[in-house]
Amino acid sequence: MAGTNSERELLTEGPAIILAFPQLGENIGMVARAMANFGLSELRLVSPRDGWPSEKARSAASRADHVIDGAKLYETLEEALADLNFVYATTARDRDGFKPVRSPIVAARELRHRFKEGEKVGIIFGRERTGLTNAEVALADEIVTFPVNPAFASLNLAQAVLLMSYEWLKTGMTSEDETSFQASQQRPATKEQLHGLCEHLEEALDARNYFRSADKKPKLVENLRAVLTRPSFTESEIQVLRGVISSLDRFTRENPRGSAAPPGHSRKEQGGGDKD
Repeated sequence: MAGTNSERELLTEGPAIILAFPQLGENIGMVARAMANFGLSELRLVSPRDGWPSEKARSAASRADHVIDGAKLYETLEEALADLNFVYATTARDRDGFKPVRSPIVAARELRHRFKEGEKVGIIFGRERTGLTNAEVALADEIVTFPVNPAFASLNLAQAVLLMSYEWLKTGMTSEDETSFQASQQRPATKEQLHGLCEHLEEALDARNYFRSADKKPKLVENLRAVLTRPSFTESEIQVLRGVISSLDRFTRENPRGSAAPPGHSRKEQGGGDKD
């Protein structure tokens, strides 16, 4: 979805995202984009296979340049974690060991709590093909794993980062119902406007002999009004519908709007001289 807006606040806080030995520059770029989507900005790269900086990464980041430009390069995972107080390691595989295993939402809440307390926190993501080794997982405080299909548990790197970034952002919301924007308020139509719409449509249909049987007309009108009065129309919606009816009433397929005036109709009747 397109939604980049340079006039709105850019969120740039939260845990460091550490990519341990990533392979493709494109994957790093997609990670940067996922981070920017959910307000994360600190990217740490441990010996990326294809080198750094990477134009492929920048291109795949889709304008998340602040993440790409701020990325820090490290030779070892130990160096990338040295200044952090608390770290999660992500994995989809069962591991031997004694580290607690958390779900993404529990992990995100713990990260948020520690971040608010002033701690430096991070999340480690492993290689695209093989993930993290047991020795690398051992460098973390706890493990976070995703509730995925057990028979198809493989996530690509950007997907995994996006899921954790999303859970992180959720923990900072005032409620689960919060959204980034709201639909603009519309004034509800008055009953007078609604009845005017019904009368407008009935007159247009009557002129075309829609109500061919006089004894059935009252029931047809009743059904028509029942359909039109069921929704809660707004004023603008009534205007749109009446504009449609007026257009159908004035113009035909043979003489559409903008064509020469049909027999018996003036230019004013066609559309009041409006520009097409």
